[in-house]
Amino acid sequence: MTMKKKINPKEIFVDLLTAVIAGVIVGTAYHFFQNSNGFAPGGVGGLATITHHLFSNYTSWSLLMIAFNLPIFVLVSAMVDKKLGLMLSIYMVVQSFIPKLYEAIGFLPYCQANNQGDFNIVFACVATGVISGFGFSLMLRRFGASGGTYGISALIKKARPEINIAYVSFIMDSCVVFIAFFVYGMRITPVICTLLNLFIANIIVDNGLSGLKNGYKFEIVTSHPEELAEELMTKLKHGVTEIQVHGMYSNDDKYMLVCIINKRQIGQMMKIIKKYPDTFASFGKVNEVLGNFKRKV
Repeated sequence: MTMKKKINPKEIFVDLLTAVIAGVIVGTAYHFFQNSNGFAPGGVGGLATITHHLFSNYTSWSLLMIAFNLPIFVLVSAMVDKKLGLMLSIYMVVQSFIPKLYEAIGFLPYCQANNQGDFNIVFACVATGVISGFGFSLMLRRFGASGGTYGISALIKKARPEINIAYVSFIMDSCVVFIAFFVYGMRITPVICTLLNLFIANIIVDNGLSGLKNGYKFEIVTSHPEELAEELMTKLKHGVTEIQVHGMYSNDDKYMLVCIINKRQIGQMMKIIKKYPDTFASFGKVNEVLGNFKRKV
């Protein structure tokens, strides 16, 4: 007998809030910088944008975004995860109608407010990548998906677990770039802008997923563990973990101190280490630090 999962109101509220905020952010980027500047985002949204460019007199961008993405999310809800499908649907509806809200208020897109030719398009695609990338990263951190392409990937993964779903995103983005060349007047500028937008958005997503609370982990092999650890904890205000180790080259027993610090403390850390003879240290970046890594007072 399977037990039903208990509904957590706080978790549901955070899920809804994340989907709405991410939808507002991405919709804002599309209204002000992408929709009217002659280039397309990647994936399913890019196909909807290209279709709108071809048939702008017959339908709206918002309706096309929903028509292209919502059936995918319904399938995700039915075949993969009901909650994921619902949250992606809410995110897409908010994202699609935010531009309509801005139009009703009278907020002009960037291209209409600043007529600067191709420079206008380049600046717009950079802004689209930065702003929409932040919205994508919110969705990916919370739900592991951020649009129609991820929905298609989830469906394919469900049917064929052995397939590398990274290829799905690559193929769809490549198709959008290829089609954009012909749709936007066989000009190279829209293609470059589409590629630049994808590149910048992916960088923002990668940084967003790597975490805002990052640091640097030092592993320090020393013969003076007590004195060094005390100075680190006193001056840097971070905890230190001590591990007994054995040096194979020197055949001596020593200690390794592990300490995670902030980026701005690297110089201070190195000054402290240099004060102790027979001490060796290495360090590397830590993308995410969970919990409180500061010393308890």
